[in-house]
Parts: sequence; C-alpha cells; structure tokens
Amino acid sequence: MKRLYGLIAILLVFLGFAFVQEKHQTAQKAKVPTVGILQLLSHPALDAIHKGIIHGLAEEGYHVGKNVKIDFQNAQNDQSNLKTMSARFVNENADAMIGIATPSAQALANASSNIPVVLGAITDPEGAHLVKSNEHPGNNVTGVSDQAPLKSQLKLIQKIMPNMKTLGIIYTSSDDSATAQYHQFAALCKQQHVTLKAYSIANTNDLNQVAQQMVSQVDAVYVPTDNTVASAMQTLVSTANAKKVPVFPAVDTMVKAGGLATLSINQYKLGVQTGKMTADILKGKKPAETPIKFERKGEMTINLSQAKKLGITLPASVVKEAKEHGEVFK
Repeated sequence: MKRLYGLIAILLVFLGFAFVQEKHQTAQKAKVPTVGILQLLSHPALDAIHKGIIHGLAEEGYHVGKNVKIDFQNAQNDQSNLKTMSARFVNENADAMIGIATPSAQALANASSNIPVVLGAITDPEGAHLVKSNEHPGNNVTGVSDQAPLKSQLKLIQKIMPNMKTLGIIYTSSDDSATAQYHQFAALCKQQHVTLKAYSIANTNDLNQVAQQMVSQVDAVYVPTDNTVASAMQTLVSTANAKKVPVFPAVDTMVKAGGLATLSINQYKLGVQTGKMTADILKGKKPAETPIKFERKGEMTINLSQAKKLGITLPASVVKEAKEHGEVFK
C-alpha cells in the first residue's frame, strides 16, 4: 500500500511539474509583442526603410517569428486604407506601431493616444503636428526623421552645374513633408542667389504634363523627399532625359532610379535606427521622453550611366567621395 501511495505521490508531482511548465510556456508565448508597421505605398526608399526596421529590431534581440510578431500593412497610397489598417493595429492591441511616411504616422497617431507610435523616417515630425517638440515629444509618439541635408544638396547641384541659371523643384502639394522641404529649399536658394522655379502636382496623373512644362524652363530639377514623385520617378526621368535636364533627388534610392546625384541620408540606415528605437520602447522606454532622432551626415550617391546619357562630367572629387564613402551606380 505504501508503495502505491508513493507512486501516486510521484505521479502527482510529475503532473504538477508538467502543469507549471505548460503555464510557463503559455505565459512566454503570451509575452511575444506585436509590432504593427504601416507603410504608405511601395517604392524603393520606403521599402528600404521597412527592411532596415526588421534589421534594427533583430540587432536588439527581436527576431521575427521567434520573439516578436510583425503585422505589416501597405496602404497603397489610399487614405481609407490608412484609417482601416491603423484601427486594425489598435483592435489587436499592438505593443507598438510604426508609421513609414508622414500620412501613415498621422493615421496611427489619430488612431490611438496610448499605444506607442514610432515614426519611420518622417521629415518634419513637429511641423506635421505629430509631437509637441522634437526634443520633448510629450505624448505617445517619437521616432526618426529623414530630414535631408538641403544646404549640402544645393551645394552639390551648384558644383555639378556651375553654369546653371534656373533650378526647378517639383513636389506634391498635399504632402506635408515635401511642402515643408520646398519652403526650406526655397529659402536656401534665395540666400545663395539661385533662381528657383516651383512646380507642384496633386497626384501621379499630373506628373508627366507638369514635368514636360518644367524641363523646358529649367537647367536642372530638384526633387525633395516626396513619396508621390518617388513612386513615379521613371516618368519624371524619362521626360527630363528627353531635354537633357538632370534630376537631383533628395533620396539615395531615387538616384538608382535615374537621378544624377545626391548627398543624402541612407534610407536603410534610417530604418535600422527606427527598429532600434522601437526595441527600446518594447523594453520600457517612454516615447514622451524620447527625443526625435536626426541623422545629420549624408552619403554621396551618383549614377554614372545617367551622367553619360546626359553628357555631364561629374567632378572628380564627387566621384571619389561616392566611391570611398557612398554608392556608385553604373
């Protein structure tokens, strides 16, 4: 009988241990955080930011499919999608939400005042009313800015085009970030006595017609950080090439798509920073007390095949810098 009681006791201990282990494993599974990523649309710059975010999370110990769940949604540049997808993240009680492009971040911020929102490379967080100030966000929103080094970019254009008389700038009028950059760039051009002609579009349907008018009136074109123009870069480049007018974009990925050159912030690296900041927030850091992060140093990116096509000889110093510290597309 004693032996039977002993066996029962051992069985009860074993079952109790198994029960505790199962509860522990269930609790561990329940602790896997969910991060919602909302991207405005697909084009190389935004896609690079998305890839960088995943890398940044991994560097901080959050590996997709292991200890973090990623709910990635692409709004395809549709405002109604932005609202629906933001609500989706809130309904699933996401632990953090990342907005890639200003409209995405605004939709997320409007959807929740409690869930942390991380800005995935937003040009002007304060100007877009996403934070109280860049130094002291003061609410549930913080993140990374992709503010382009406009002064350096203008100097680069002048260096490559020393005889330029008129510079054109094309941007989307409804894009807060692009509009803000236009005004900043216009002020710089005025300081540097550069004649700037501005052209705006409402959507990609306007681009071809506006671009045709623009390239007949300017010697070069500058494109700010503008998602609409970026998504139709091939149209702009094709129109500009017909008139042998070089396009200088604010973003490195747009050089690969046919731009001539830029000195810009690396989009992938901005994504990595965004991922790392998200990881910090998952570990307990408060967005309200986390300043907006700015990357100040740009990298030279040039397109040699485009230079050849346009009959432009890039300065040796520009080529050298791109080869040593940036990127060269051939």
